[in-house]
Amino acid sequence: MKKDISKTTKTQKQGNAKRKQLSETKRNLAGLETAKKRKANRKTRRSQVQPVVKEGRGNDARQAAEEKQSVAALKSGEGKGYTIGIDLGDKRSRYCILDKEGKIVRESSVATTMGALKVVFGKLARCRIAIEVGTHSPWVSRTLGALGHEVIVANARQIPLIYGSRRKNDKLDAEKLARLARMDATLLKGIRHRGEEGQGELMLIRARAQLVETRTGLMNMVRGLVKSRGERLAGCTTEGFVVELLKGLDEAAVRALKPVMVVIEQITEAIQGYDQQVEEMGNQHAEIARLDQVSGVGPLIAATYILTIEDPERFGKSRDVGGYLGLVPGQSDSGESQPQKRITKAGDGYLRYLLVQGAHYILGPHGPDTDLRRWGLKLGSSGGDRGKKRAVVAVARKLAILLLVLWKTGAKYEPLRNSDKL
Repeated sequence: MKKDISKTTKTQKQGNAKRKQLSETKRNLAGLETAKKRKANRKTRRSQVQPVVKEGRGNDARQAAEEKQSVAALKSGEGKGYTIGIDLGDKRSRYCILDKEGKIVRESSVATTMGALKVVFGKLARCRIAIEVGTHSPWVSRTLGALGHEVIVANARQIPLIYGSRRKNDKLDAEKLARLARMDATLLKGIRHRGEEGQGELMLIRARAQLVETRTGLMNMVRGLVKSRGERLAGCTTEGFVVELLKGLDEAAVRALKPVMVVIEQITEAIQGYDQQVEEMGNQHAEIARLDQVSGVGPLIAATYILTIEDPERFGKSRDVGGYLGLVPGQSDSGESQPQKRITKAGDGYLRYLLVQGAHYILGPHGPDTDLRRWGLKLGSSGGDRGKKRAVVAVARKLAILLLVLWKTGAKYEPLRNSDKL
């Protein structure tokens, strides 16, 4: 008697399907239980962190809670005689804490946020803290200073031990900053950031400068593309660079360049709005109005000079401002060798650029007769084009000194009597 194979196979398949369904049901039930446990654990953790989250905002508060747990070993009020080095990063910063004997107390990282910095360093007694200059250094230095710490903003580019090291990482940089600050703070080539109000006003000038640079690039691009078609736009001022200049060009050029011209017009309107704000700034600050009376110096140069320097008493001698702005030649003297070098171009590049523009106006055909103009023309009369370039830099340096003298003394500007003060 033959066995019915097809019937047996059918029964086996049904059994396998039931077992498979039962297995899937068990897995689903287990998954639901696991999900419930995870949800309960999350609720527990949130309830533990909740009191801290209420003190801050969003992610900053949550990060601050994590930092608080990570520095639980540090006791409140300790830190007297400690030296701290912080290598600032965009999201997280590495720090190293040294005690009085120079031993490492702690090495760790902290979120680069106000809340996290207050949690980590707010409980310590007054310490000396060295940080690198950078995008975050202005507000970080103000935050740490408000906590009572002595903050040194180090110009790391002038410290070969840091920028020239072959083993360079955030951990080592933080330790080097701490050890240099512990040994001698002057080794860090410390700089001083401007106040929060001054930084806000200077931000307006920086935004205007970026728009001017963008507009110049777009205008040059438009003129170049038109020339590539065998045409040429009419000469005009920047305010007159409008859509109507495209009249007479072929349809393809107009279709491609008209949107760019519209953007240029909008940028020009924005720049004019910034100019009005700069003039209003001059009305609010007597120092800006005093410097504005110098030939070749308008509200923009005067405001930028005041906001960048911020404190005229920071210079023991008025001539020091030339070196601060990078308008003096570099030095590499060794023995009898004294090579002639280019200017250092240190300090604020935009203010240096504005002073050079002012020097060009003073020495140009429209510059009024002043002691500074006479001196510059005499200096540039020999040496050809090279001599003229040296004269422009020299006049820019003298102009920086003159502005500082007027700012310090409050004297009235006399174009033909101020040369003896330079």
